[in-house]
Amino acid sequence: MRIAVLVPTPDYPEPWRWTYDVEADALRSSGADVEPLPWITEADLGRFDLVLPLVAWGYHLDYARWLAFLDRAERDSLRLINPPELLRWNGHKAYLAELGEAGVPTVPTIAVEACSNADLEEARRRFDTEWLVIKPPVSASAMGTHRIGPSDELPADSRGKAMILQPLVEEISRTGEYSLMLFDGAFSHAVVKRPRSGDFRVQEYHGGQTLPCTAPPAGAIELAQQALAAAPAAATYARVDIVPDDDGRLMIMELELIEPALFLNHARDGGAAFVSAILSAAEKATA
Repeated sequence: MRIAVLVPTPDYPEPWRWTYDVEADALRSSGADVEPLPWITEADLGRFDLVLPLVAWGYHLDYARWLAFLDRAERDSLRLINPPELLRWNGHKAYLAELGEAGVPTVPTIAVEACSNADLEEARRRFDTEWLVIKPPVSASAMGTHRIGPSDELPADSRGKAMILQPLVEEISRTGEYSLMLFDGAFSHAVVKRPRSGDFRVQEYHGGQTLPCTAPPAGAIELAQQALAAAPAAATYARVDIVPDDDGRLMIMELELIEPALFLNHARDGGAAFVSAILSAAEKATA
């Protein structure tokens, strides 16, 4: 079986082999032939039994090109997992507002097309808080994300641009953010990510820590499955980021269905559930 894993462009600045290598090794252990290809490749992907965008980091930097790739995948009937419709939906964070409207407990989210100080005031009113987080609707690694205090105005790099506005979840600084990995909708393993002191961003790129989590909090698995069930297509692989509010109620922070770090080094089964889900998807795609 031949599998292409989409990876960053050669000039992408962040290290990525740490997640690719463990995933590729797990697939190779099952006998698969795994080849990394930059996500911008023009190569004939139809020669692969499966195409996985698992490490297509940096797609958000050229989003129009990414959407064109998804169009190409549909046009050429590429065996892309997760499927293009799900990747397209997950690429724009307005899906968080959709989840909330569907009754899935989600960090409250407002999407605006041209952000202004008036939008900050409206968000403070609707969320009943003076502290906000704003971020671009297409982003990764907390790029362009800002914490906005009571007297802060809109940062210059956000003015007049499409943005997502959310209340600051202060419990993240104490408890952290839980990341649950699910394969074919079944829970596999979890980690907890915590920001460095004084920050709210959990990414290691910003000084955060990723720690083992022997068991996610009660109700987290069910919440993750509820969120995935509300998505427009089934996810073969998923990372669901969940945070508690100040009262301990769990909320969806993100669904990572495109290129999530899956932290297979923390999987008790060594990645067996991941491999099983991918191989099952390949069998269905080639049937």
